[in-house]
Amino acid sequence: MESLGKTKQFGTAPVFFTAISTILGAILFLRFGFAVGTLGFWGVFLIIILGHTLTIPTALAISELATNKRVEGGGEYFIISRSFGLNIGATIGIALFLSQAISVAFYIIAFTEAFEFLFKWVAETYSFNLPRQAISIPSLLILGVFILRKGASLGVKALYIVIALLFISLLLFFIGSTDYQTALGGRLPAGSLKNMNSFFMVFAIVFPAFTGMTAGVGLSGDLRNPARSIPLGTIAATLGGMIIYIAVVYKLSISASPDNLLNEQLIMGKIALGGVLIIPLGLAASTISSALGSVMVAPRTLQALAVDDSFPSEKVNKWLAKGRKSDNEPINASLVTLAIAFLFVALGSVNAVAEIISMFFLVTYGSLCLISFLNHFGSSPSYRPSLRSKWFYSLAGFLIAVWVMFRINAPYAMGSIIIMAGIYLYIRYYHSDRQGLESLFANTLFQINRNLQVYLQKSGSRKKEKEWKPSAICISKDSFERVKAFRLLSWISYRYGFSTYIHRIEGYYSKATNHQAEEELSKLIEMYDTANNHVYIDTLISPSYTSALVQTIQLPGISGLENNMIVFEYDKEDPQNLGEIIENINLIKAGNFDICLLASSRKDIIFRNGIHVWINSEDPENASLLILLSFIISGHPDWKRANIKIFEICPESEYGITREKLHDLVNAGRLPITAQNIEIIKEEPGLTPKQMINSRSASAGLVMTGFRTEWLKHNGEAVLDGYDDVGSLLFVNSRNQKEIL
Repeated sequence: MESLGKTKQFGTAPVFFTAISTILGAILFLRFGFAVGTLGFWGVFLIIILGHTLTIPTALAISELATNKRVEGGGEYFIISRSFGLNIGATIGIALFLSQAISVAFYIIAFTEAFEFLFKWVAETYSFNLPRQAISIPSLLILGVFILRKGASLGVKALYIVIALLFISLLLFFIGSTDYQTALGGRLPAGSLKNMNSFFMVFAIVFPAFTGMTAGVGLSGDLRNPARSIPLGTIAATLGGMIIYIAVVYKLSISASPDNLLNEQLIMGKIALGGVLIIPLGLAASTISSALGSVMVAPRTLQALAVDDSFPSEKVNKWLAKGRKSDNEPINASLVTLAIAFLFVALGSVNAVAEIISMFFLVTYGSLCLISFLNHFGSSPSYRPSLRSKWFYSLAGFLIAVWVMFRINAPYAMGSIIIMAGIYLYIRYYHSDRQGLESLFANTLFQINRNLQVYLQKSGSRKKEKEWKPSAICISKDSFERVKAFRLLSWISYRYGFSTYIHRIEGYYSKATNHQAEEELSKLIEMYDTANNHVYIDTLISPSYTSALVQTIQLPGISGLENNMIVFEYDKEDPQNLGEIIENINLIKAGNFDICLLASSRKDIIFRNGIHVWINSEDPENASLLILLSFIISGHPDWKRANIKIFEICPESEYGITREKLHDLVNAGRLPITAQNIEIIKEEPGLTPKQMINSRSASAGLVMTGFRTEWLKHNGEAVLDGYDDVGSLLFVNSRNQKEIL
């Protein structure tokens, strides 16, 4: 989007004057008197400082971002979209454009206040209330024709003229004097800090005065050197505006009584030298310059959005992106901007949407600060701005933007967020192939994870972990044939643990197998892309199962918690790989891992039938892990309507003792297992435990029971056979007794 094909013609001055003309706008002339009359000098001083705790970090953030990469057409939209991605960029860009377009109407309506004398004269002479549209609509029409015919180049020249009038009016305001000022001797009056309970009410009224400092950034596509002009112009306008605001507030405080400040909207006209003429002229100059700045910037934002195909219609994008042949001026985008402005001017007032405008500006400012903050922590080698802010300035700007949104108007803040969420979901729907936000957060998360891992290793926290949590790892070459191993990992990791699934590519490492691994990893990630999947997926190329296991058990824990559980899986009806699993059990035991053997049945899992856990209190290591693991698995949404049922087989003589011990264990562990779900079964002659499990758990969603590795060593697969009537089974071996308390 190389500047949309335009000739670079502007330097720093247009950025500064576009921003300062928007800063020193209608609010300065029409609302600052009311603010001082309500809160006093120090109250409004605090408002100015609060406003600039947001605008200064934003100015620094946008300056930093502008010196890191070439900023092309679209200004703030370009920066946000190239940092957060085109979908989020378009969402914020559309909101930004609408606020800029409606701002044109806001400034034009404020411009009509400069003709208050005319409205009074008509009312007194003809007893007729002349509607404001009699001035605002022709004014907008003239402004629109001017911009459409002459473009931004002549618009900037006109901007210089109105800026000159604005500064002359401010100069005469500061030179002017009143009897009130003479009586005070230039000192602040008593009560210069009052009515602080109305602080945020006044702040909401004057806040639009702080929303203009990025206006000049919208000219980025017309700048010869955006990396120089944007920082200089934006920062100078922000700081200059703050100084002028404080000076104006001080002058108002010492020049007029609180009653006059509250009751006379154009009180500055009573103070300035020749104020009857010069202040309405200054108001007209400030509002028309703000409108001129907005009407130059808004079409460029819309044009940049269209160039990025942000709208669902290709014809609409092409029409909006089209510029005039001679200078590529965004004529079509200007027509849309003016149409929106005409709509709100015709309504007569934009008070109802003024706060929504502020919300969208705040979203933009907060986004710019957030981008700067994330780039600081992302530490990408490509992020090398020549002007570098501080991360805490950017973080403060982001947090203040969010806070101010809700302090100004919480329903409007929520409404703005909901509207933007709706826009984003729609854009994502028809641009599902676009990404972007992930890369910015990925760099930040990478740095956080890196520092956390190093900290944990240095502090020895991994070894000091007292409360057991599962950190399971599974390796399988049957990922596309059977999915139950992956589902088991997702159950384990959903709320309380962490899981890593390794898909094994059988063979030696080569270009071909590496390419195969990349393709199959992408397929697996896509296949298991669900909201309830919290499993980390990877691939491993190895010529043998044993070598793959050796590599896998030495992998560091991705979560920062060392892997402590190995999950094996085989087909219960056709256990072809069970032999090699049993052969490697002792290898796993050498690493002090808990072991889970999942016998995957081809029967569907009926979750509502619950989890049946078969334990032996004489085997406390396995019993504790079985109970904890069943509780962890049941936390997954798949099992939300399922119960855990615990069974134990014991001799009739030990029935009472066994039941008491099991109840105490469950109750002390505060597990959601009721007495009705605990069943102690008396041994029956001629019935083996396997037969009892087949009889009582045939319909269970998942059956869990313990095993000992020495049983497998001596009896092999026979230990795991004989459970034909039940579905999927999970055999568990714990390396030590887990603390349930």
